[in-house]
Amino acid sequence: MSRCAVGIGSNLGDRFAHLDAALRGLSAVSTVVAVSSIYESAPVGGPQQDPYLNAVVVVETAAPPATLLRELFAIERARGRLRVVRWGPRTLDLDLLLCDRQTIATRELTLPHPRLRERRFVLDPLLEVWPDAVAPDGAAIAPTDGEVYAQEITRLDRRFAAAPATRK
Repeated sequence: MSRCAVGIGSNLGDRFAHLDAALRGLSAVSTVVAVSSIYESAPVGGPQQDPYLNAVVVVETAAPPATLLRELFAIERARGRLRVVRWGPRTLDLDLLLCDRQTIATRELTLPHPRLRERRFVLDPLLEVWPDAVAPDGAAIAPTDGEVYAQEITRLDRRFAAAPATRK
């Protein structure tokens, strides 16, 4: 079994419903270990668009990362995700962030996620639910520079409506 972190985000439609659906989808294809709080953040890159809701879900799975990635894409498609504009608005975005200490660099998948340490909306929820996560080289997951903490995000009081029983 591998422990993997999945970043989830949404900025179109009923953002909370999309996050809940993502959690249900992840529960159907893996064992959910931990679910972060929900955070709201401004979009990074891409065209002008509405704010995102973000969270991180830690799962355990026997599936190899490439198979898990295909499952993530299927969950996105089920929520109407269209890949039209890079970094554009989306109903649901699921990113495979880490899988234990695995390093992968293929056309389809890079692990750890190449921008993991550059985005506070990923780091804060990840470290909330997996504080001892480490990079493949054994280094603690930390920002690449101090500018990351200048990025504004807001931790919301609202939790997932469909949260399954989790364990840490």
